[in-house]
Amino acid sequence: MTATPRPSPDIAQPRVALTAGIALLLMAVLAPFAYFFVLQGLVEPADAAATVDNITASEGLFRTGIAAWLVIIALDIVVAWALYVLLRPVNEALAVLVAWMRLVYTAIFAIAVANLFDVAQLLGGAERSAFGPEQLQAQVMSSIASFENGWDIGLAIFGLHLLGLGVLLFGPTVFSRVLGALVMVAGGGYLADSLGEILVPGYAVSLAVFTFVGEVLLIGWLFWVAIKGFRSGS
Repeated sequence: MTATPRPSPDIAQPRVALTAGIALLLMAVLAPFAYFFVLQGLVEPADAAATVDNITASEGLFRTGIAAWLVIIALDIVVAWALYVLLRPVNEALAVLVAWMRLVYTAIFAIAVANLFDVAQLLGGAERSAFGPEQLQAQVMSSIASFENGWDIGLAIFGLHLLGLGVLLFGPTVFSRVLGALVMVAGGGYLADSLGEILVPGYAVSLAVFTFVGEVLLIGWLFWVAIKGFRSGS
């Protein structure tokens, strides 16, 4: 059984909640930019030559997308810490586990993003001349596929993180129960998509597109906690 989170005596809860809310809000802006606008805008899955041409012609944009991913990675670390501080009064052991799962996901994702940096270095560096056109295209598409695969694996851990987070948020009030349940649903969506990619050849479903509501409400809840705390002078 969980209880309503109690203020931590050593760190001001409103500031921690505000930090987490701002970090998640920035991530909600940067992630669609980096993935949909940059990566999906430049990568043609069925056309390696066009992909190489697109990235070469928009190298600055591609590198900006990588930089956005790196900012997201840093923000994920901040969020892992902030959520632990906020929710450890509920169940410290589970809060530690939930924080570590987010950090493990972040580490896996950082390794995945390194594949995109390899693409940028390959297409923008002197070693490009050492590859023939077909070899170059194959290497670029392989690195992009490694990024996608690494992210899919990481999202399974992220889904477990959200499931645990939902349990911590599931409290005695109607709102806390709704928030906790929807965060768990969001985690289930990521976990199902990740396992689907691994287990089902040609998996084309994206449940996370429909189950993300809990993540949006989480941002709102963090800002509400911060505003409420500042008003009460904590």
